[in-house]
Amino acid sequence: MLHVLPVTSAPPVSGPAVAALPLMEQFYTIQGEGFNAGRAAYFLRLGGCDVGCVWCDVKESWDRDAHPRVAVADMVAAVTAFPGRNVVITGGEPLMHDLTDLTAALHGANCQTWIETSGAYPLSGDWDWICVSPKKFKAPLPEVLRQAHELKIIVFNQSDFQWAEEHAAQVSEHTRLYLQPEWSRAARMTPLIVEYVKQNPRWQVSLQTHKYLDIP
Repeated sequence: MLHVLPVTSAPPVSGPAVAALPLMEQFYTIQGEGFNAGRAAYFLRLGGCDVGCVWCDVKESWDRDAHPRVAVADMVAAVTAFPGRNVVITGGEPLMHDLTDLTAALHGANCQTWIETSGAYPLSGDWDWICVSPKKFKAPLPEVLRQAHELKIIVFNQSDFQWAEEHAAQVSEHTRLYLQPEWSRAARMTPLIVEYVKQNPRWQVSLQTHKYLDIP
């Protein structure tokens, strides 16, 4: 049985809630990674990130001012033009923004709210699924780790297994644990991940299945 953790809204990082957010791109696709892989989902990729992953494949998302501010109402209208009602808020680092208005509007449209975050900023908004994928360049906040439904560790080097365990020690006992090879290192790291999961079965393998499917 899946245990759903309580999720609480944090106060805004700065300033009042907003009715528009910088939007890099939006698209309807299949979630490719983690617990919800294989499910139809609408992605809202927000602009702005200061985490600075060297292997990030969406570096164009980092500059929040490079992307138009789109009204929350317009984003919800775009989402509900499609039959799926799972919405992934990603980035960039989406929690650089106060997401209270966005999640409230999505829930008002009978959508499920899923977030993909590094956990480096306080949690805002109301979430049905929280995926925390911590990065070495800016540490996740302990209070965000404790609320994660899913911990997804990107494995770039063999030393990342120990780093993964250090973060797994900070999450709830009900948090799903995933190890995912960094795409450019998949051929080398995937066999190591497979062996690690066989020896440590509380972990699961996550793959970027959308890349194998050649979809966004």
